[in-house]
Amino acid sequence: MEYQTIHVRFQGTICFLQLHRPQANNTINDQLIAECLQVLTACEENITIVVLEGLPEVFCFGADFQDIHDTVGRGLPTEHDPEPLYNLWLKLATGPYITIAHVRGKANAGGVGFVAACDIVLADQTAVFSLSELLFGLFPACVLPFLIRRVGLQKAHYLTLMTQPATVQQAHAWHLVDVYEEQSTILLRKHLQRLRHLSKHGISSYKRYLHQLDNSLQQSKMQALTANRDMFANPQTLEGIFQFIEHKQFPWEKS
Repeated sequence: MEYQTIHVRFQGTICFLQLHRPQANNTINDQLIAECLQVLTACEENITIVVLEGLPEVFCFGADFQDIHDTVGRGLPTEHDPEPLYNLWLKLATGPYITIAHVRGKANAGGVGFVAACDIVLADQTAVFSLSELLFGLFPACVLPFLIRRVGLQKAHYLTLMTQPATVQQAHAWHLVDVYEEQSTILLRKHLQRLRHLSKHGISSYKRYLHQLDNSLQQSKMQALTANRDMFANPQTLEGIFQFIEHKQFPWEKS
């Protein structure tokens, strides 16, 4: 199939899924979410490994503020539904395949959600990770259940409060990144050579059992969705997004 926001290719039982919105800094919009969900659903029967990649300089930069700005500017309803994105991350975390995030460049906000949802995170030395939401009066409500599961409450709390990028070395020390090397494509190839020997039945059974041991992602879902909807319904939040898109100013820089 042809997609507008992603590139997809298959190599045996491995699916390579690349987020591909170079004109929009690889940000997340409704179409990208829908296309990723469609691919992951199609992978459930026969695929054993899903490799999630971005662009060389930006893995994923989070929500598409330009899209939000344009929707409001056209006078269309601003109802924000975070559930499809949360469900997408749930598929990455609990689906019957091994998910690998191959991160190069910037992973910000929702981009960190994609990373934290994956089973294995590989990166090169250009990778940086940040949660910028509080700069706009938001907070990463849907990201946090996945991030806390991976790095723990305090590290997720610190990353949320500081809003500044963490280097790949810091992310590795915090267990957000499993392994990093200068040549991450070679690193990915080594992992695939090992993981491709695992059976579909074994992977599916293991992932199902793991989710039964730790059901925190499902338990946190409704609370995360409610918080996210409330934030994006706040007129002050939308005003801050408008100011950033139209004047390249953060909310505290308003004259």
